[in-house]
Amino acid sequence: MKLAPVELELTRFKHLFTHKIIHTGQHYDHRLSKVFFKDLDLPEPDIFLGAGSGTHAEQTARIMAEFEKVVLKERPDLVIVFGDVNSTIACALVCSKIHHNGGTVPLAHVEAGLRSFDNTMPEEINRIVTDALSEMLFITEPAGVENLIKEGTDRKKIFLTGDTMIDSLVLFKKKFDESRVLKKLKLSEKRYILSTIHRPVNVDNRQNFSKIISILKSVSAEALKHDPGVKIVLPIHPRTLKMAEKFSLLKKLKLIKNILISEPAGYTDFIKLLKECRFVITDSGGIQEEATFLKIPCLTLRDSFERPETLKIGSNTLCGLNEELVLKKTAEIFNGKYKQGKIPQLMDGKASVRIVKAIKTRLF
Repeated sequence: MKLAPVELELTRFKHLFTHKIIHTGQHYDHRLSKVFFKDLDLPEPDIFLGAGSGTHAEQTARIMAEFEKVVLKERPDLVIVFGDVNSTIACALVCSKIHHNGGTVPLAHVEAGLRSFDNTMPEEINRIVTDALSEMLFITEPAGVENLIKEGTDRKKIFLTGDTMIDSLVLFKKKFDESRVLKKLKLSEKRYILSTIHRPVNVDNRQNFSKIISILKSVSAEALKHDPGVKIVLPIHPRTLKMAEKFSLLKKLKLIKNILISEPAGYTDFIKLLKECRFVITDSGGIQEEATFLKIPCLTLRDSFERPETLKIGSNTLCGLNEELVLKKTAEIFNGKYKQGKIPQLMDGKASVRIVKAIKTRLF
């Protein structure tokens, strides 16, 4: 969803650019990957690295080894990386160590400058290192610019462009409207709570995972006081399912009254679920932004954050694993007393246009 609008915009200038899509295989659910490419109208990847799962070190090393072969063969004028996953840092490191045309391979980072200031998060390390190695930094919100300037980044590298994920929400609106996922899951608009949980800090720790189940159970009880027909919908991430089984917590999760555990949803179906839910409980970074744009109340089960606009301007509340706070916000939502979020100025669906314009200026 971050790549698709940029790919579409680059295609408009195919007389100037020849671009190739590389799928590292980090998100290794083959079925889900194909669904996302189809939902986003993306062409088949030109190159598939097949990294698969593993520890952070194993996965990063495999991506680096395979991506290095690609860079040596293709000799690109620019490599664009997205977000803060292991693929991001792996490709950035490769570009920094290969020399051609009198320097290293130029790198552009989409979603640069975000900081949680929590170095225990693998994503934070990925962000910091990737930004330090990039020549073009495409930033989603003003706080990202401030972060990079404080770190001593050359201002000429900084481009405040907005968020390409929001571009996707604008571009594919018709597809969301056509999704039949509510009918498939027998859901009614605004009569369900959506939840997504997948971060290692939450699901790889048995105590934290148990606490989240307790929170969802309490939310269920509170919600039923306001709407006897309300449901909690949990499209379960492969990692979450794996750890629930490992910790013998799956039965406890399934025993929550009115919970509906489904397979992971494709992009179109998931955004439809988000768009029509009463509110969302999540530990995802991207969903905080999507919920803000869609004006859906969002309760985030994390202690750190890297998207301050969603909290200051948008519909997001940082709750951590504070069950009392989650229940308080749940009651506010059902009683119509939750804050009315606004859409930040740069969430205008034009981030990819600004990004490609900056790339054109640099390369030509």
